[in-house]
Amino acid sequence: MDLFDTPTTVLSALHSQGKYVICYFSAGSAEDWRPDYARFQSTDQGNMLAGWVGERWIDTRSANVRSIMAARLDLAKTRGCDGVEPDNVDAYSNAPGFTLTAQTQLDYNQYLATQAQARGMRVGLKNDVAQITALQPSFDFAINEQCHAYNECAGYSLFINAGKPVFNAEYQSLWVTDANARATLCQGARATNLRTLVLPLSLNDSFRYSCD
Repeated sequence: MDLFDTPTTVLSALHSQGKYVICYFSAGSAEDWRPDYARFQSTDQGNMLAGWVGERWIDTRSANVRSIMAARLDLAKTRGCDGVEPDNVDAYSNAPGFTLTAQTQLDYNQYLATQAQARGMRVGLKNDVAQITALQPSFDFAINEQCHAYNECAGYSLFINAGKPVFNAEYQSLWVTDANARATLCQGARATNLRTLVLPLSLNDSFRYSCD
């Protein structure tokens, strides 16, 4: 559920149904429609995210950026989120406009995990497949996009073998239009204990296919 946009009534209804609520926010970008956007300094903001209007990579080394993320985690705690999904935590492997490295990314992602857990919330590793080995011990679960499409699912055995769930979303049209191809996808997902959904990239709930 979106940390900012989801009504409190929805969060309360989910909890009343015994649901575990994971709240989403971007930890690696500044989105100009968010209520705390003005807190980002111009020096915190780098290149635009390709394909995402109004969104820029941020300098994860910045003390100001980290204070904004700490405030977001405070908000998540206040809103009753059981866990959080910090997104865009692989800036170093993109073109952020800053000199970010694998090591600065590890440091930042571990900061996010520590801060979330210090507030009594679980935290998920979103993508950042290349750093699974180093980060698995720090995170409680993983969320992946398109590891089947990119043949990147194998690394998640580190989470599975540690008893930590992995939630996977796939967007390729083949798995929407071809039931046989989707059945093959789901067979592979179940064999490796991945919780896989086929969803629209826009996440507008126009369809949803579950492999469970």
